[in-house]
Amino acid sequence: MTDEKNLSKNNDDLCEICLPHEDAIERVKKRMIDEDKYFDLAEFFKIFGNPTRLKIISLLVIEDLCVCDICEALNLNQTTVSNQLRILRANNIVKYKKEGKMARYSLTDLHIEMIYKVGLEHILE
Repeated sequence: MTDEKNLSKNNDDLCEICLPHEDAIERVKKRMIDEDKYFDLAEFFKIFGNPTRLKIISLLVIEDLCVCDICEALNLNQTTVSNQLRILRANNIVKYKKEGKMARYSLTDLHIEMIYKVGLEHILE
């Protein structure tokens, strides 16, 4: 990834004159969401900022799994996996269903799978 400091070394990406387009500004401002929703969205995307959580999501995109299966597939201990699943559950990313003594995890809905797949597609371009 490129360091933010190095993004604009020669200022070619800046306007040479300051002449705001009032009509465009008004159109986009009307469609902006409430400030608190931006905060909620930023918090939501932070959940995807952890490699272990992304690995768990990637497995659950393929198939619903119990905690033991996730531990084995990722070669992680149950404490680590459980901690990450707790975070994912608290943020409505995954859900679980008890099957006897096992807890089988799945993604809460198709949106999560789509977010994962679009992000992956973007970085693989």
